[in-house]
Amino acid sequence: MYTYLNDSFVPEEKAFLHISDLAIQRGYGIFDFFRVINNYPLFIDDYLERLFVSAQEMHLKIPYSSNQLKEIIFDLIRKNNLPVSGIKVILTGGYSPDGYQLPDKPNLVISQKPMTFPPPVFPTSGIKIITHEYLRDKPHVKTINYVVGIWIQNKIKEHNAADVLYYYNGIVSEFPRCNFFIVTDDNVVVTPGENILEGITRKHVLALASEKFKIEVRNVTLEEALNARETFMTSTSKRIVPVVQIDNQIIRDGKPGRITRELFDSLVMLEEKELMKGSK
Repeated sequence: MYTYLNDSFVPEEKAFLHISDLAIQRGYGIFDFFRVINNYPLFIDDYLERLFVSAQEMHLKIPYSSNQLKEIIFDLIRKNNLPVSGIKVILTGGYSPDGYQLPDKPNLVISQKPMTFPPPVFPTSGIKIITHEYLRDKPHVKTINYVVGIWIQNKIKEHNAADVLYYYNGIVSEFPRCNFFIVTDDNVVVTPGENILEGITRKHVLALASEKFKIEVRNVTLEEALNARETFMTSTSKRIVPVVQIDNQIIRDGKPGRITRELFDSLVMLEEKELMKGSK
């Protein structure tokens, strides 16, 4: 297995960073993650675009152009030959002389891991989630800071839940690694528009939903979410997952909704079209 570190491919077991890196000293850095199916990185252009936006916001200089970075990623895929996998691109704060100042050069790490993703079949049951009042630092940037998301895992397990939905001052935002959607009584597909990371799957689901339904990107209150007709989450690794219980509130009949299923099927079709590019 190979990892790309700064300017070369190295065996995974030899990929190290010095302890002076700001990612270690202060948790400063960004990343992005995408799926590889049949040795083809799904929607790679979307993910790299977001990576560059995050880097600019955090004053980190990516040492390659988007096209150069894409070539490196394809080389890594060929070297490792993991047809179904996940690739993570990390840009750390770099080696700081005092553990606080941001140096000119960050560290770039591109790693690939074999992964098992859910099959492209709509789930017959949904999940329970809990809520937690919290607002992430720089929520529109995909930083490596997942302190609260990891810290709250015990509470999630205690409540026999699958994930936690953040809210702040009564307005819901996102999950630690997923975006949130509701469907209203009049079949409007709504997703929060503030204090969130704009997910790539979220982007595609909004585009697909706009072809059949009215969509809204706006504030969603916790009360509105609890009383929605349907609720679901979206993410790179999970596609669309129906949410049928929020805290102690069952969402309608407690079953995945029709519109959620339609969007799931549309997303799978979009993925299949994307994969056709890789087969050419």
